[in-house]
Amino acid sequence: MQNKLSFHQSSVSLEIIGLPDYSNNENKDQISIISQWKLTIIDKPLIEGKIEHLGPIMNAFYIYSNLLIKNKIPLYESKLIDIKAENLNLHNIVLKSSKPNIKPLILKIGNSLLSDTINCFDQLNESPKVRIKNTYDINNIPKNLRFELNNKVRFFSFFMPPFIAICSLILFSSSFIYFYNPVENIEKKELINPK
Repeated sequence: MQNKLSFHQSSVSLEIIGLPDYSNNENKDQISIISQWKLTIIDKPLIEGKIEHLGPIMNAFYIYSNLLIKNKIPLYESKLIDIKAENLNLHNIVLKSSKPNIKPLILKIGNSLLSDTINCFDQLNESPKVRIKNTYDINNIPKNLRFELNNKVRFFSFFMPPFIAICSLILFSSSFIYFYNPVENIEKKELINPK
């Protein structure tokens, strides 16, 4: 008996089929050994494959969308999948089969379908019922983008602790404003040193 889990977002659905890893005492509803997956995009041919195809395809979508967000040249090419922008609203996807003598599958999707597909991948990554290895492989990220990601991590790790410390100091010191009343101090001085 294989388990099936589906992840849906508007016009896209992702189905994961597999078994739990009983050697790790997993729940019978869990999927750790993925045997097959199916990606259904409305009005497009069904995309399906094995676990070794899922990771690279997810990587491609994540890296491509990251390039789009950063206003870089949106182009991703690999042995299994190519994605490039035709214009601001249309994206060309070429899925290459790992089997010989099979023509590649060519899809054109808009921004909404791209977003829905990535949302389904996000649901899969966040699902507690599916164990999947980290698909965002650093070796597949283009070097210039990898450099930017590392710089952002270094920037935040360097500047965030002092920033948090300054904010907490300002918040702590501003709380004393509510306890300090200059009118009361003047009255106290007049009581101690009457004219």
